[in-house]
Amino acid sequence: MVEFQTLKSKEIKFGRNSFIEISKRKVITPVGENEFIAISRGFYLPDKTKRWRSSISLPTEKDKRERIAELIKSF
Repeated sequence: MVEFQTLKSKEIKFGRNSFIEISKRKVITPVGENEFIAISRGFYLPDKTKRWRSSISLPTEKDKRERIAELIKSF
């Protein structure tokens, strides 16, 4: 069995009803645990519930996160 836990989450709203969610998550499997950063794009339904369109996982190592942030800033 695989279990996912959200450890921390923040949201950035944009457009009429869209958002980007940045979260730190943990996956727990019979083999072990692993933490990762998830960046997910989603939107709100008329009743304000969230739906997600896509997601990407990033490593938790600080040097890799800083390099990714620098690349994003350069565009």
